[in-house]
Amino acid sequence: MAPAGTASDTLDRPHFIGIGGAGMSGVAKVLAMRGARVSGSDTKDSPIVGALRELGATVHIGHSTENLAADATSVVVSSAIRDDNLELVTARERGIPVVHRSDALAALMDGSRPIAVAGTHGKTTTTSMLAVSLRTLGLDPSYVIGGDLDAPGSSALHGLGEIFVAEADESDRSFHKYAPEVAIILNVELDHHANYASMDEIYESYQTFVGRVRPGGALVISADHPGARELTARVGGRDGLRVLTYGEDAGADVRVLAIEPHGLTSEVTVRLAESLGGAELTFTVSVPGRHYALNAVAALTAGAALDVPAVELAPALASYTGVKRRLQLKGVAAGVQVIDSYAHHPTEIAADLEAIRGGAGEGRVLVVFQPHLFSRTQELGTEMGQALALADASVVLDIYPAREDPVPGVTSALIIDAAARHGADVTAEHDRNAVPELIAGMAKPGDLVLTMGAGDVTDLGPEILARLKSPEN
Repeated sequence: MAPAGTASDTLDRPHFIGIGGAGMSGVAKVLAMRGARVSGSDTKDSPIVGALRELGATVHIGHSTENLAADATSVVVSSAIRDDNLELVTARERGIPVVHRSDALAALMDGSRPIAVAGTHGKTTTTSMLAVSLRTLGLDPSYVIGGDLDAPGSSALHGLGEIFVAEADESDRSFHKYAPEVAIILNVELDHHANYASMDEIYESYQTFVGRVRPGGALVISADHPGARELTARVGGRDGLRVLTYGEDAGADVRVLAIEPHGLTSEVTVRLAESLGGAELTFTVSVPGRHYALNAVAALTAGAALDVPAVELAPALASYTGVKRRLQLKGVAAGVQVIDSYAHHPTEIAADLEAIRGGAGEGRVLVVFQPHLFSRTQELGTEMGQALALADASVVLDIYPAREDPVPGVTSALIIDAAARHGADVTAEHDRNAVPELIAGMAKPGDLVLTMGAGDVTDLGPEILARLKSPEN
């Protein structure tokens, strides 16, 4: 990659297929801010597409061979783009280089001090916490996040500072492309069943990622999570790698002494090892839940690994107030709060439900859950149902397929039956349009409604709020 502020020849005039996606749009945005002439296409218009257009990108709605400019220097794709996509086929026929999103992001990080955030859960939140807190300290980092902080298109920024914070996706092994100075691994669990057949494959993939850490760099990893501890044992002793652990374990380099919930915030107290200064710090995390508090401690540890003073970074972490789709308050109507959650793995579902319980008071927690992917539901449907039993009542929609084709016999019934076996109050709803009316009939003042899942269930939040505000309610 050329120096910051310019783009290499291959990425000088890139065309992004699926440019409105969470990961793709971030890379496109940074390239546009660096002066590249960006174009792309997506299946539908969106606020993210609008934000890219404001940066000068040319975005077409719908896929067509005509979208690909004659002078395009590369076509950027993600793993979600199928081989028979018209624009991808055309690019190959013309001999235009096809670049995976991860390679483009790796090129963007070249010449900086990268922090790559990995793990089965919590990547977006931890990356966002670092981006926001480092900006608060005036360090002006670049970042690419898998979700918007506030306004559409705020998932990425080209900063003038030397630090680059990026979410590192393990789902398709694309995080093997990065060479971070600091790698964060929050947790390690079996997921992405279309790409990984066993935990051994998962561990091998993470070991490859750790092997990419620059000589003299650091691995920041949980001291509490069983999968993370196993990975630490597997990579321990590598020359030139500094391993920093964080968590409640007594031996952690950044040890969590206390997490005190205060409504929808937490107060966290940590003690740093002597090698990190030995200080004891108490700071505020402005989002609810122990898992988010631990994400903040991971961010603090990564900052310390880059010599950002912990005594300054800790209070700056309070400036992070959330990211879209991560327990995001969509609004309040008829005394009912409607909150959106991206949780789609059983561990995430349980963590978000436990976190939000503290903010519900005497009210009930009602969930509208949309399973994501047939492969994930096939492997983890029972555990999803068990996690949903933590809600007072749940409505379960049909599976959101995303990039997958249906699997015979795999439906939402796997989750619903498991939830019922664990004593849950659970209802199947095949008609997405019926959900606002259904929830309006269930919810009472003081209740919390969570729209939960990685698909388009997020769009139901405003519809539920509108129905709750209607005169008939």
